Amino acid sequence: MSLVTPHLATGVINMLGENHSIHHEFPDLHDKIDHLTREDPVFRDQVMQHDKLDKQIRGLEMRESPLGDTEMETMKHQRLQLKDHIYQRLVRES
Repeated sequence: MSLVTPHLATGVINMLGENHSIHHEFPDLHDKIDHLTREDPVFRDQVMQHDKLDKQIRGLEMRESPLGDTEMETMKHQRLQLKDHIYQRLVRES
């Protein structure tokens, strides 16, 4: 379940607790993700790191845990970097 909360200063809507797992982010690439996860240990580690980080971020958002904005943004940036690496690998396999 996601919570939608408007950011008062900017009017931007944040989706708290939204699932960003690799399979959720790339629904059309499930077969390729599964294949590379089985065949490539580096790819598998990146997917596992990404999904673990995503789960941590969602948990913190849903519990409203005391984590500074800078720390949360760092975690989200790391998740985005992993997602980019994973996507680049997926498109190379096409």
